[in-house]
Amino acid sequence: MNTRTQAVPFERPHTVAIPVYTPDNLDTDAIVRELLDGVGAVTLRGLFTPGEIAEARQIVMRESDEDAAGGKVTHFQGDAERSGRIALQRRVWNLLAKGDIFSRMAAHPVLMTVMRAFIGSEFIMGSIAANRILPGGPGQEPHIDYPYWDFHSPSTHPARINSSFPLNAQATIMLDPFTEETGATAYVPGSQRELRYPDESDRFFDRCERMLGEPGDTIVFFGAVWHCAMPNRSSVDRSAIITQYLPKFVKPMENMPAALPAEFVRQASADLRQLLGLNYPYPEILDSARGGNAEGRDAMKAR
Repeated sequence: MNTRTQAVPFERPHTVAIPVYTPDNLDTDAIVRELLDGVGAVTLRGLFTPGEIAEARQIVMRESDEDAAGGKVTHFQGDAERSGRIALQRRVWNLLAKGDIFSRMAAHPVLMTVMRAFIGSEFIMGSIAANRILPGGPGQEPHIDYPYWDFHSPSTHPARINSSFPLNAQATIMLDPFTEETGATAYVPGSQRELRYPDESDRFFDRCERMLGEPGDTIVFFGAVWHCAMPNRSSVDRSAIITQYLPKFVKPMENMPAALPAEFVRQASADLRQLLGLNYPYPEILDSARGGNAEGRDAMKAR
């Protein structure tokens, strides 16, 4: 498995451009084709105002400053942990409880439209968190995202599982500039077409491109794309909101309803209820469920 993040120079030419869409030229058919069969990522521009980005960033900075020891759980940071630098990459979890701005971000109408086209009209949210990489912060191990993130052990997954249909979509909302120097996410274009965890022989760092952008830009990508955060070699932070969306039947990574105040859940909008998985009844204690026919065409007509 390749963990040579620190050895990679941050200045290199780019040959593959990520397509850019705005609310005015949104084309969900083209976006779905790009995510599945193209480079695996698109940029959505113009979704958030500078004021919204500043509000979100202020909360993320405050919350992550309170975790100066880097005590929150994080992922794909084996090198950082071994070298004693894990506190230079900080996560802020349970964002829905930390500010209304994050509910608005998660349920932005453009994101909802794209996700409905890509992972089904009743999709859910598996996680929403912030990732802050401080100056000097090391990069990650190249990986793929939940529910594929342990595909380095393929025998634990079903036979013939493949990437012809998506079980994940990721949205990265940039709060700081994503540049070569700040450690913009590296990825290998097209790697999502073959569902596989990258290893040393794949020469990830020789082949990777970067997900570059400005504060407010949103990168949507299929989590089966090989990718990782890169080292922050600058003097400024590199932070983002990272939202994971899943088909309705995939078990979420983060138990958000249990972490949120009961009043928040009661007052959640229709879109937020969907994102929290509250509209999908399973798993259910069927022995005590209301009697009668609960599934099938007839049941759907009655709803």
